[in-house]
Amino acid sequence: MPSFKPVVALMRGLDVLQAVNASREATVGSVHAATGLDKATVVRMLETLEHAGYIVRVAGRPAYVPSWRTLQLSQGYDLQRSLGAAAEPILTNFRKSIGWPSDLAICDRGAMIVVQTSREQGPLSLNRRPGYQAPVLSTSLGRAYLAFCPDEERQAILAQIAARPNAESVDLGEADAILAEVRERGFAVMDGTYSDREYEGLVWAIAVPVMNGERACASVNILMLRNAMSYEMAVDRLLEPLKATAARLAEVFRAQG
Repeated sequence: MPSFKPVVALMRGLDVLQAVNASREATVGSVHAATGLDKATVVRMLETLEHAGYIVRVAGRPAYVPSWRTLQLSQGYDLQRSLGAAAEPILTNFRKSIGWPSDLAICDRGAMIVVQTSREQGPLSLNRRPGYQAPVLSTSLGRAYLAFCPDEERQAILAQIAARPNAESVDLGEADAILAEVRERGFAVMDGTYSDREYEGLVWAIAVPVMNGERACASVNILMLRNAMSYEMAVDRLLEPLKATAARLAEVFRAQG
């Protein structure tokens, strides 16, 4: 356990930097919506990050983008890049075989971090890149991971989420019921409310865990258009190929040590 309370201002600044990094062009309004911070705080954080050189203002517009300096923050973290590179051909071939894109994600500090994606190929790109942080409780990626990770880790993740201001709401009873259903059927489904918010209800997803022995080490999904692929069709046609792809990805994780 830490021996001190977190520095709230620093945490807010990191939240703002994350919101800018996740957008092509971030505005005060979009950062406010993403973080829940009041707009005056958002402005102070944006100007501080600009002064520090981590973001730059777009010429002629009240918008911000990450600067080259943000790349320095990841120089000491190679696992994500190495996993992504090894997984890329697997996801590329999987998309060619089924026609729908996929994400591979690992769990880090209560969020699902996309380490590789095949969304950038073809018409259903959906603007997700490696490094994108997906919420745990409402995405198929997060639910698939949570359902098959160790109990102690699951409770720690839920506690992390619950402790964050303006984060996903956590109803432990509801979460336990959802995850029990995922374990029973062997796969997870994107929450409908999340689909409505992020994709106007047009896109949905299923995901399975990438297993290392008896526990999940990651998860992989398939994203589909709701009007083109029903639940029944996806389970019948895509679930087994998805599980086979997860098994191939598990070999990648074992090779990474």
